[in-house]
Amino acid sequence: MNGFDAIIVGGGAAGLFAAAELCENGKKAVIIEPNRSLGRKLRITGKGRCNLTNNCSADEVLKNVLRNPKFLYSAVSKFPPESIIKWFEAHGVPLKTERGRRVFPVSDSADDVAEAMIRVISDHGGQVFRAKADSLIISDGQVHGIICNGKELYSNNVILATGGKSYPKTGSDGGGYSLAESAGHTVTPTQPSLVPIELAESFCASVSGLTLKSVCLYLYDTDKPKKALYHELGELTFMSCGIAGPLGLSASCLMDSVKLERKGYKLVIDFKPGLTDEQLDSRLLRDIKSAPQSSPDSLLAGLLPASMIEPFSERLSISKTAQIGNMTREQRAEILRLLKRFDLTPTALRGFDEAIITRGGVSVKEISPQTMESKLVKGLYFAGEIIDCDAFTGGYNLTIAFSTAHAAASDIIKDKEDEKWV
Repeated sequence: MNGFDAIIVGGGAAGLFAAAELCENGKKAVIIEPNRSLGRKLRITGKGRCNLTNNCSADEVLKNVLRNPKFLYSAVSKFPPESIIKWFEAHGVPLKTERGRRVFPVSDSADDVAEAMIRVISDHGGQVFRAKADSLIISDGQVHGIICNGKELYSNNVILATGGKSYPKTGSDGGGYSLAESAGHTVTPTQPSLVPIELAESFCASVSGLTLKSVCLYLYDTDKPKKALYHELGELTFMSCGIAGPLGLSASCLMDSVKLERKGYKLVIDFKPGLTDEQLDSRLLRDIKSAPQSSPDSLLAGLLPASMIEPFSERLSISKTAQIGNMTREQRAEILRLLKRFDLTPTALRGFDEAIITRGGVSVKEISPQTMESKLVKGLYFAGEIIDCDAFTGGYNLTIAFSTAHAAASDIIKDKEDEKWV
């Protein structure tokens, strides 16, 4: 086939954004994507609403990046959330900022985000080739294109934006890693991240679907229990096997699968983070004084969701038939302790089928942080989740996708004027 200024392998968030910028700047670009629908994973993010960035500074983004934030400094600084917001609003997607500075389309439709990029590509002559990339064409340290479905597509600029392994049904099957390795790149070990956490506690099944709001979740390494690895205020959702929700997903980013197998972590819920121990004790005393003949479960009914009372009371040494007016100071302290420090035992992470992102990927040591170009093969670029960078939930991972895609596209637009392969 005729040559292109750039070939983008992968039609997800990073691939679409890179292609949109290239096409809008007059470059002849083609997206290689086997899915019938472009942006398939993007369209289901945020429960279909698409938290496309976080309305914060570049420095704040980097503080929320878990692995290799320094590598992303240049890309995120040159194309921070402010620039992402301006780009989408300029291309017909009004945005709004919600709690936690999370940015969503006003329409609450992820489709609008995907279609905005697709519209730019289409309006400026971009092409889509429905196929799976089989191999790269490389010689003398320079990429010259790809082979897919037995056909050769030529370009001296190829962007690998294939995603990771999360949600493989959307096309993120890890195929990009094989292409990277064929070019001599190192792929660091991968595991699911931003994923539900399985717990040893059997009560999870009875409270499945319960969402706890305005609670604080702490994560501890059992070998170093004095300081929390993570703590955050927010929402936590129970599943039949464990926990999810924003707090659970974020905590999963800091867990190692091997350490989990030997129960090397502990999770702790603070049900009343707005109250100190002293304030909570005063409230318990008031509630006891107002209804001294009530049962412990009645006392808990004013403090916990109904479905949480049973698993909570099972950890108490107080009889269910006791009158709370007869409780000892020690028994009251037991309730207080559990309200502020309710322990959970994580045992495993759920699989890639349920993971929002992939931890691990192409080593950043082999990628230029300014341009996302390979240090091993000239003209080969990386963008998005395929790179060994990941962040907490809150729009930060899509920020990484857009910023790295912008860095790659900008380098091709600026410096590769005479390198079109024909």
